[in-house]
Amino acid sequence: MKVSYDKLWKILIDKKMKKYQLREQAHISSNSVAKLSKGEFVSMEVLLKICETLDCDIGDVCEFVKNNEDNANA
Repeated sequence: MKVSYDKLWKILIDKKMKKYQLREQAHISSNSVAKLSKGEFVSMEVLLKICETLDCDIGDVCEFVKNNEDNANA
């Protein structure tokens, strides 16, 4: 399974917020933002800070998606 942060990027667009602004307001590292941009896993602490900053739930910023390999093995 992979993680998708497409919902997060949509929220940022809707709020007219840049990634650097999210980083500053949520007090997360640039490394965490880079991981988010690459669709990599980040800690629950980072996700919590983002959710608190954007006043939303974790399901509003990320979701799990199945890999093609996962579908082939099912």
